[in-house]
Amino acid sequence: MSLIARLIPIFEVTVIGPSMQPTLKNGQKCMAVKGHFLARPGAIAVFTHPVRPELVELKRLVHKRNGKWWVVGDNELESTDSRDFGPIDSASIKGIVIKK
Repeated sequence: MSLIARLIPIFEVTVIGPSMQPTLKNGQKCMAVKGHFLARPGAIAVFTHPVRPELVELKRLVHKRNGKWWVVGDNELESTDSRDFGPIDSASIKGIVIKK
């Protein structure tokens, strides 16, 4: 394990499905920093689905309003996102992708 991995709380996440194509492909592994302190518009968030808490999602953060983030998949035709379930709470963000 690298020195950075030991000092910064990071984790690996695997992309499932086509919702973030072409940026992220099905089966691709990414590294994320735990928490939402790096959340900003344009970042890719790892979060708990607001309606189905057993699911972990990866979507792009668009804007924040009243502590909630609007999230969308890069492949809008194949994505279930804030257009379907509304904005997500900042607290539901498990991490921010830092390496694709």
